[in-house]
Amino acid sequence: MRRGIAATALVAALALAATACGGDSDKGDKAGGPVTLTWWDTSNATNEAPTYNARIAEFEKANPTIKVNYVNVPFDQAQNKFQTAAGSKGAPDVIRADVGWTGSWAKSQFLSPLDGTDALKNSEDITPALLKQAQYEGKTYGAPIVTDTLALMWNKDLLKKAGFDKAPTTWEELKAVSKAVAAKTDAEGFFLNKAGYYQMPFLYGEGVDLIDSEGKKITVDSDKAAKAIEASKDLLASDGVAKLDVSADSYAHMQDAFTSGKVAMIVQGPWELTNIYKGAAFTDKANLGISTVPAGSADKGAPIGGHNLSVYAGADAAHQAAAQKFVGFMTSGETQAKIALKNSTLPTRTSAYTAEVKALPGFADMQKVLAEGGKPRGSDPSYSSLYTDFETNVTKILQGKVKVQQGLDDTAKAYKKLLPDYS
Repeated sequence: MRRGIAATALVAALALAATACGGDSDKGDKAGGPVTLTWWDTSNATNEAPTYNARIAEFEKANPTIKVNYVNVPFDQAQNKFQTAAGSKGAPDVIRADVGWTGSWAKSQFLSPLDGTDALKNSEDITPALLKQAQYEGKTYGAPIVTDTLALMWNKDLLKKAGFDKAPTTWEELKAVSKAVAAKTDAEGFFLNKAGYYQMPFLYGEGVDLIDSEGKKITVDSDKAAKAIEASKDLLASDGVAKLDVSADSYAHMQDAFTSGKVAMIVQGPWELTNIYKGAAFTDKANLGISTVPAGSADKGAPIGGHNLSVYAGADAAHQAAAQKFVGFMTSGETQAKIALKNSTLPTRTSAYTAEVKALPGFADMQKVLAEGGKPRGSDPSYSSLYTDFETNVTKILQGKVKVQQGLDDTAKAYKKLLPDYS
C-alpha cells in the first residue's frame, strides 16, 4: 500500500514540475513534460563513464517522465565545485560523493535526507557499515553505490620461493616474511605507503582511531596511537622492506614495483585490481593473493572508503522525487552487479554479489576482506580532512625528523583548530 501511495505521489509531483532549482536540471523542463535531472559523476571518464551512461539509458527507458543529463566531473575538482555550486543554489540534482564528503555536506544542509524514499529501498541489503558512513545526526544522506577497503596484496610466487604458502597475518609476521623474500629472491618484501589513509591499519591494529567521534576526543596523540606509529616506523626499518619513498610519485613507484615483481607485498585497495592484473608479475591472475591487512597487538582492520549518491537539498520537490527514484535505480543490487561486471568496482549490496560477480578476479577475496576487516570512518563531518595533517607528521616521523610522540602531538594541535569542541 505504501509503495502505491509513493508511486502516485511521484507521478503527481512530476506532472506538476515546471522548473528546477538544481544546477542545469531546468533545461528542457516544461509544464507537464519530463523532468530533467543533472547528475555529476566523479568516476573515471574513460573506463567507467560508459557503463554509467548505459545504465542511464536503461533508467530513462523504464521511466519516460525523467531524463538524466550526465556530467563527468574530475574527482579532484568535484568537492570544491559542488560546495561552490550548492552555496549559490546551482548544484546538480544528484552528486556522486566520496563517503568522506557526505557528513560535511549534510551538516551544511546541502543534501536531502533519503530515509524512507525510493533512494534507499531494501536498505537491509546494504552493508551496514556503509550505511552508517552515509548518516549524519541519525539521518541518511547518501545511498552507497561503490565501496572499497585496504587489503594486503601479495605475490604468491615470491612468497613461495621464500618458503611461505600463505600471507602473514600480523605485522611481526610480515617483517619475517619480508626478510626471507629479500634473502631468497631478487625482490624486496614490502613497500610501506606513508599516506595517512594507508597508515590507518596500524592505528586500528592497536584499537585506536584519529579521533573518538562519539566521545568528542582527539585520540591521535594517545599511547595507543604512539604504539601504532612506532610499529609502522619499526617495520620500515626492518630487513627486506623498501626504503621510504617521499617523492611526489611514490604511489606510482609502489605500484610499478609490485606489478613488475620487484616487491612481494603491498597494502592496496580494489580500485587497482585491473591495473595489477595487467602487470608482468600477474599475467597469471591466480598469482595475486588478497587477504586482510595484518593485525597489530589488539586488532586488525582498514578504513572503508567508497562513494554515495546524494540528492541536492536545493532542488524542488519534483526534482528531488525524481532524483530519489534515479538514485534507487543506480544503487540497486541488479544495477550494481552490472556496474561491477563492467567496471570492476565493489558493490555495496549483498544481493549484487552474484555468482558472476564473485567470479571476477579478486572479488570474492575483497568481499571477505571487507566483511572481516573493514572499519567505518569516524562519523564527524570533518573526519576526511584529518588525513592531511596526520600524513604530514607521520612522514616526518618515518623520516626521523621528529620523534613519534612529538609528531602526534603536533597532529593533535592541528586537530584542535579543526575540532574546537573536542577535548
